Amino acid sequence: MKSKRNAALKKPDRNLFVYWLKKDGPAWLILMPFLITGIIFCWEPLLSGIRISFFDTRGFETTEFIGLQNYKDVITDSVFLTAMANTFKYTLWSIVLGLFTPVFISLVLNELVHGKAFFRFATYFPCIVPGVVTSVMWLLMFYPGDGGILNYIRSFMGLPALQWLNDPSMTIMLIVITMTWGGAGSTAILYLADLQSVNTDLYEAVSLDGGGIWRKFIHITLPHMSGMIKMMFVMQIISVFQVFQQPLTMTGGGPNNASITLAMVSYDYAFATVEMGKSTATSVIMALMLLVFTVLYMRIKSHSMDE
Repeated sequence: MKSKRNAALKKPDRNLFVYWLKKDGPAWLILMPFLITGIIFCWEPLLSGIRISFFDTRGFETTEFIGLQNYKDVITDSVFLTAMANTFKYTLWSIVLGLFTPVFISLVLNELVHGKAFFRFATYFPCIVPGVVTSVMWLLMFYPGDGGILNYIRSFMGLPALQWLNDPSMTIMLIVITMTWGGAGSTAILYLADLQSVNTDLYEAVSLDGGGIWRKFIHITLPHMSGMIKMMFVMQIISVFQVFQQPLTMTGGGPNNASITLAMVSYDYAFATVEMGKSTATSVIMALMLLVFTVLYMRIKSHSMDE
C-alpha cells in the first residue's frame, strides 16, 4: 500500500499542468515575442559586452583574455576622468534645472481655466521634435559667432556677444537647458495626471482654515506628488548619466573636452580608435555606477519610510 501511495505522489499531476496551460498559456504566448526580442536585442548584447570587456580585441573580434586590464587602462585615462567629472556636472545641472521645472509647469497647467488643451499640447510638443533637430535648433541659438540668434539679439540691444558653447564654464549648463526643453513636457504631463487625482476636498478644508496657496502646496500637493518626484529623480539620473546625442551634436565634446561624457568616451573607443574592449569596459563601469546610485537611493528611501 505504501509503495502504491508513493508512486501516486511521484506521478506528475497532468490535470494541474493542463489547468496551468489553459490559464496562463495564452498570456505566455502573447509575451513570447517580447521575451525573445528582449533576449536577442537586450540581454545577449549586454552579456556579450561584459565578456568582451575582459578580452583584448582586434577590431570587433576578441583575441586573448586579459582580465581587468581594459578597466585599468580606462580608469587611468585622463579623458575618462574628465568625462566622469562632466557627467556628474550634467547630473547636478539636470537636478537644478530639470527636476523642478516639470513640477512648476504641471502646477500652472493644473490651475488653468481657459485654453487647457492648447497649453497641454504646447507643453508636450517639444517631446515629439526629433532630438537631433532640437540640438541643432539650440545650437543656432547658442552659436558663439555673430550669426548666433542670441548674439544677434544682444547686438541689437547694444550688448557684447558671448561665447556661449565655446565657454567651458557655460557649455554643460546650456546643453542641460536644451535637454530640459526637449524632455520636460512629457514629465510635466505625468505630474499633471498625478495632480488630477488629488482630493479637492482637502484644498477646501485648508481654505476654510485660512490657508493660502503656499500652505496647500506644502501640506497637500507636495506630499501627494512626492512618490512621483522620487521616481522621476531616479529616472532622470539614469537618463542624464547616459547623455550622448546633445553634446555630440552641439559641441562634439568640446571645447577641450569640456562637455565630453562617459557615453561619448565609449563611442570614441568603439568607432574612433576601434578598441571594443575599452568601449565595453567603459559601458560596464557606467552601468555599475548607476546600479550603485539606484541601490543607495532605494536604501535611503526604505530607511526613511521605516522611520
